[in-house]
Amino acid sequence: MYALELHRLRSAELRRAAQEERLAREAVRSRRAGSADDGAPGAEPHTGRPRRHRVPRTA
Repeated sequence: MYALELHRLRSAELRRAAQEERLAREAVRSRRAGSADDGAPGAEPHTGRPRRHRVPRTA
């Protein structure tokens, strides 16, 4: 019974942490979207040129 209660507490804690992370990501996303509407020159994330694929570094 003790292990089951610990499992439930840990599960609830993980759910709360995941919800907080989702809210934080959503806040960042909305903040970025709001700053992109300002028309600032640095606010455009895409330049139109293709991405440069880099060769992975060897160990």
